[in-house]
Amino acid sequence: MQNVYDEVPLFEDERFLLRFVEKKDAESLLNVYGDKNSLPFFNSDNCHGDNFYYPTLERMEKAIDFWLESYKSKWFVRWAVIDKDVGNAIGTAELFRRETDDDFAHAGVLRLDVGSGYERADSIAEIASLIVPHSYGLFGTERIITKVPVYAVERAAAFAAIGFEKSASFLIGTQDGYAYKDYWEKKR
Repeated sequence: MQNVYDEVPLFEDERFLLRFVEKKDAESLLNVYGDKNSLPFFNSDNCHGDNFYYPTLERMEKAIDFWLESYKSKWFVRWAVIDKDVGNAIGTAELFRRETDDDFAHAGVLRLDVGSGYERADSIAEIASLIVPHSYGLFGTERIITKVPVYAVERAAAFAAIGFEKSASFLIGTQDGYAYKDYWEKKR
């Protein structure tokens, strides 16, 4: 499979398109990352204290700049999730391979952030189904993990429907040493 840090693949179905995030996505992503109702579902574990709440266009643009620089540094890849019916980004999907010595060593980590109107089992399952099957090869891993907080009932239903299971393991933060819970995983 291609090296994701040389070329970012597109994933799509009739409703959604996942493509590499671009600066032009800032205005539509402001509706996601500036939405306080979406905030509780974002996975900011081990992210240097950033909670992904960006209430201004300037702050959203700085976040995208960081995402683009992180890609160049091969830290992670962030796709914009485009709803084809509205023609705008309604969220993002981030993926990277975790290089640690904890229970999630060498796992692919999926962070899926969507606007509150898309925090529904059907939308989440459809979006995740577009990217998860390709993630194993793109990131050289045998399992993908994602955070599903206990209160995220729609998200839990979505990930269960596509074969993820709740893990009893904790993700140990490489930046802060904190033990993060509520991870689900799917093996290849």
